[in-house]
Amino acid sequence: MIYSLDKLNEMAEGDTEFINSVVSVFLEEVPEDLDLLEKAIESKDYEPTYQLAHKIKPNVDLLGMEQTRAAAFEIETLGKEKGDFVKIEETFKLLKIDVQQVVSELKNDFNL
Repeated sequence: MIYSLDKLNEMAEGDTEFINSVVSVFLEEVPEDLDLLEKAIESKDYEPTYQLAHKIKPNVDLLGMEQTRAAAFEIETLGKEKGDFVKIEETFKLLKIDVQQVVSELKNDFNL
């Protein structure tokens, strides 16, 4: 398991409806944002690359996905600074694997 509900549980203070809502939003938005990010990277378009990585970052952070948050931060920074797209592409591969794994785990763990 590469995610943790510790931060979310702390915020929710026992409110399971809130936790389920956050997980549902994650499952709805993050895969969509990931697809858009992949297209922006394929197009070598810095602005949406930066914006989408920036949008994904807090979502993975909320689920305690530190490695994934670091990858999103790196993509965000490189996109903002118009950095090396080869490095962006390499980092995105790791981000995508992590997100896909967590989506699968969350669907299984929350019976969605």
